[in-house]
Amino acid sequence: MIYLAKHQEVDRVTIREIVSKEKYPLAYIEKILQALKKAGLVISHQGNHGGYSLARKASEITLKQVIDALEGGTFDVFCQPEVREDIVCTHFCLCGVKPVWRKTKQLLDQFYGSVTLEMMTKNEIEVQHMMPLSMASEARA
Repeated sequence: MIYLAKHQEVDRVTIREIVSKEKYPLAYIEKILQALKKAGLVISHQGNHGGYSLARKASEITLKQVIDALEGGTFDVFCQPEVREDIVCTHFCLCGVKPVWRKTKQLLDQFYGSVTLEMMTKNEIEVQHMMPLSMASEARA
């Protein structure tokens, strides 16, 4: 996604170009692009001049959207029966860990939702200045 964002002015990028420049296996890139296409984050262009492009401006795509497309979510509260049916916990109603997992998910979702793909195309110093003040100071620590 960062490669596509950095080359947005080109209109479209081929899978082979991404593989060549980023040094990832072809099958891996194809799988990722298919998931991103299904989520509506990229568009595929067919034909001799085919390739992929971002579906929206990089400033309109968040890290959370990318994570959701590729992972299904940022953080699962794995002990909840509706998330993991194979877990049977006798302490589920009295669990003091569950609120911690929920707050962790909430914080991650909020943070990843504030980070845009455009931000991630910048260098480390620029990104730190773009993040909300409280998050930027924590990132430097």
